Amino acid sequence: MAKPIYLVGGSKGGVGKSLVTIAMLDYLLQQEESICLVESDTSNPDVCKAYQDEVETELIDLDDVDGWIRLINFCESRPESIVVINTAARNNKGVSEYGATLNSTLGDLQRELITLWVINRQRDSVELLMDYMDAIPDSKVHVLRNLHFGEEHKFELFHGSKTRTRVEERGGLLLSFPDLADRVSDYLYSERLTIERASREMPLGNRAELSRWRKEVKRMFDEIDSE
Repeated sequence: MAKPIYLVGGSKGGVGKSLVTIAMLDYLLQQEESICLVESDTSNPDVCKAYQDEVETELIDLDDVDGWIRLINFCESRPESIVVINTAARNNKGVSEYGATLNSTLGDLQRELITLWVINRQRDSVELLMDYMDAIPDSKVHVLRNLHFGEEHKFELFHGSKTRTRVEERGGLLLSFPDLADRVSDYLYSERLTIERASREMPLGNRAELSRWRKEVKRMFDEIDSE
């Protein structure tokens, strides 16, 4: 069995997909895994620019069928590496039209596709997840409540939804992605730093906050790994 594919989704912009992708890369690097990053946000590839010296990176536009073919071929050529896909806000249309192409090849790739679907407290990020699960039914989906948008109990819309029921029936987890202080996340993005480099170079207070967040993120990803 080849290494898994992790797809970080959420479809709409501003839910925190890029930060989750950065956290995922940092976690896997700490596990000393071989990693490839596929960056589909080709107009604003911040994650790629931060990690291009640490992991193999590939820019692939997933808005058309050619991009999905390239993605599948790339995954086939790197069976020894975990592939992490950072999706762009606009990719929901591409997923709906071409996601079945990836879904149909998972058996041949001998890879498990694990989706980390990041949500805020609004309706559209929940509704778009239903469309995603219809398009790629063979992916295991874990939902990440981004606590930047409030405490766990405030995600009432998702908690009471049919989407949550469907995720849990398919073996998915409901997890909480910890909030990171704005001044630290802003520093990461503006300087395009990896988390490891930021943990050495930022001012002490920032480093302390990053260390706290990093430990909480590790606990969350450990829960996924234990599945």
